Amino acid sequence: MRFRARFLGKFLIGLAALAALGGVVMLLWNLVLPDLFVGIRLIDYWHGLGLLVLSRILFGGFYGHHGRLGRRHWEKWASMTPEEREQFRKERWGAHGERCLHRGHADPDTAQERP
Repeated sequence: MRFRARFLGKFLIGLAALAALGGVVMLLWNLVLPDLFVGIRLIDYWHGLGLLVLSRILFGGFYGHHGRLGRRHWEKWASMTPEEREQFRKERWGAHGERCLHRGHADPDTAQERP
């Protein structure tokens, strides 16, 4: 029950933030761009929301593999000792570790650390 309430609360907060950011995009567009460029027209709220979603798709992503979660895992990997890394490899990849590396999966020891 608490999980549902917490999930619903986070969902509503996310929805409210999305709605507010759509309004911010609309206001910034209407305040800045028509004065800078000739022929740029004012937009309404729905166009501002659409621009926000489009910009997230094109430039921001949706925090997949390389987002917040990926950074946390790289920080954890960097703090492991060589023995802990080897144990993790055995648990994670098992007998398939060599085949995974040959298929193009990066070995975390030789891969560049992400900023």
